[in-house]
Amino acid sequence: MNIDKIKNANTKILGKNVIYYDEISSTQDIIRNLAEKHVENGTIVIADNQVNGKGTKGRTWVAEKNKNITMSLIMYPNCKVEKLEGLTIEIARQIVKAIKELYGYKLKIKEPNDIKRISPKLYPILAQEIRDFLIDHVSQTGGHLASNLGAVEITMALHICLHFPEDKVVYDVGHQSYVHKLLTGRKDEFTSLRQKDGLCGFPKRCESDCDVFGTGHSSTSISAALGLAVARDLEQKEETIAAVIGDGALSGGMAYEALNNLSILRREKKNMIIILNDNKMSISENVGGMSRYLNDLRSRRSYSEFKENVENALNNIPGVGKSVARTLKKSKDSIKQLFIPGMLFENMGITYYGLVNGHDIYELIHAINRAKQHEGPILIHAITRKGMGYKYAEKNPEKFHGIGPFDKETGEVLAKKTKKTYTDIFAESLVELARENKKVVAITAAMPSGTGLKAFKKHYPKRFFDVGIAEEHAVTFAAGLAAQGMRPVFAVYSSFLQRGYDQVLHDVCIQKLPVFFGIDRSGLVGADGETHQGIFDISYLSHIPNMVLMAPKNEKEMPAMMKFALEYNGPIAMKYPRGSVYDGLSEYNAPIELGKSEMIYEGQDVVILAVGNIMEECEKAVQLLKSQGYNPGLVNVRFIRPMDEEMLHVLSKKYSLIVTVEENQLIGGYGQMVSAFLHKNVCKNQLLTLGISDYFVGHATVNEQREEAGINADSIVKSIIDRMN
Repeated sequence: MNIDKIKNANTKILGKNVIYYDEISSTQDIIRNLAEKHVENGTIVIADNQVNGKGTKGRTWVAEKNKNITMSLIMYPNCKVEKLEGLTIEIARQIVKAIKELYGYKLKIKEPNDIKRISPKLYPILAQEIRDFLIDHVSQTGGHLASNLGAVEITMALHICLHFPEDKVVYDVGHQSYVHKLLTGRKDEFTSLRQKDGLCGFPKRCESDCDVFGTGHSSTSISAALGLAVARDLEQKEETIAAVIGDGALSGGMAYEALNNLSILRREKKNMIIILNDNKMSISENVGGMSRYLNDLRSRRSYSEFKENVENALNNIPGVGKSVARTLKKSKDSIKQLFIPGMLFENMGITYYGLVNGHDIYELIHAINRAKQHEGPILIHAITRKGMGYKYAEKNPEKFHGIGPFDKETGEVLAKKTKKTYTDIFAESLVELARENKKVVAITAAMPSGTGLKAFKKHYPKRFFDVGIAEEHAVTFAAGLAAQGMRPVFAVYSSFLQRGYDQVLHDVCIQKLPVFFGIDRSGLVGADGETHQGIFDISYLSHIPNMVLMAPKNEKEMPAMMKFALEYNGPIAMKYPRGSVYDGLSEYNAPIELGKSEMIYEGQDVVILAVGNIMEECEKAVQLLKSQGYNPGLVNVRFIRPMDEEMLHVLSKKYSLIVTVEENQLIGGYGQMVSAFLHKNVCKNQLLTLGISDYFVGHATVNEQREEAGINADSIVKSIIDRMN
């Protein structure tokens, strides 16, 4: 080692004073003594050969000569104690950066299990390299960043301890699966992340043998992993099955059902590992009883470490120790009851192991290897930080949960929002309507930001309810409020309301209760792909008796519909899309009347019936048709249910071709409702129904998805001309 070169380095603080040893027991021993003497800030102790270094939990850290960089340093940072962890990470980050720049060093992982060939001493460097890679690529493509940064070490530890694809991991929701994709040979595909025909932002079975189960919605991982584990046992295989679930997802009812059913494995003494990735957040801040329970666990010392130490001590007592240890383990009044009140997981028969530092790769490896040897289901409780390693994501994890392309140096989104979104209009209008009517209350299922309800919470905190990831409960909770004379508004994404179908039908519609469903992200949603498309809501709501279903054509119509909804005495829903509002056709603003559509343009021969936000494409299509010599009519449907039969009677007598256009599956959609009407009334008109055919829409831009479905302006025009000719 060229120590003179190091000593002469032009640094500001670190390395101004360098103390070098050819061989030493531990650099930490020296640095502690120096710290007591208050030596110069930035003093570094370097050793070529460290023979008895101290690692995590007292493990020996041996550093061989000419094979390692071994050092300890002294700093007197002027910051709060809780900020020191971030300082340590940043120093490590800069060391990695310097090594790369000076020596062109780069870790290469091209295939599943390649991580096993890396020296354990390099794990922290790999973790930082992964974080740098994710920041670089997501800043260009957009995606779920904060959740992935928080799960780097957990995913690394799983890949170090397990063997893929034989062993299997199910990632709940799948927001945190990017690291898994990196470690299973998909690094070169990240330039196409969430783009048409590119890498999916969620686990996808057809993408890799290592993606054993596709996810996208919350609280499913334990159920799926249990199914995999039972199948393993029936086939008498030796695979390790693991589920990774967040603290927010654990509050979902489906997760409780799965935890309860783990008795299948407990009875047979079969293994399954659950890793609870506890970052204190889902998308927004967690709420509810499970959140409070986990908060209590976080505040207490590590039960698993204490239990392990006690058992080891007893086992080392000659003669009687092992017998006492076995008795203690079997006792219902064992030591666990002294340290973790309630012990929810243990009382359900699931061994609890925690708390584990979710950013300590070595501690995680130790925990997972112990869990692999355990008989029965075991839960490892890992504490992580969402956005870890990127200061902007750490400061604002909600913003970086799902983000578009951004400047990685500033954390600012590149494509600045120029128009209000439908969510913005919904939020503003609801605040105003609640000011006029004190019975209006708002409900969200862990999505106050995504649905715009943060504004409502600010103005009316006592009338705002976040029920956590629990859509089924949210619907019936709203029904209970309505039964007592309140006017509940449940704002929810279209794909998430699917979970509450039974409750909508049974608890709201049968009883004709005045619950208002604000269905956000209705229609095509773009890069989130199959699991998040809102293209089924017409199909699963329009056939339910007593349900009213509306869709606004533009920004101006939306507040009027909302006012109508809160005055209507029955179940009612309004569907609206993600993204910027359409501000065209604002001069057409006929009063909102139950079951009445709106004539925009009179024409002849052909008329287009546009459902909600697809009006923008339909209006463009009308202008294109006019430029080619046609004279089409255009109708704003407004009410999908009840359907405007009076208008349809008029149209059937005037136009030879009726065209319906919707951002919904054609099966069960508005077009089929019109078809049934024409058939029932023995109408002779031709009918052309345009919408989503019988397939799941993959990730792409909304424009690309519309083109593929044949519902962009050009495609609408072509379909009409082809039919008329």
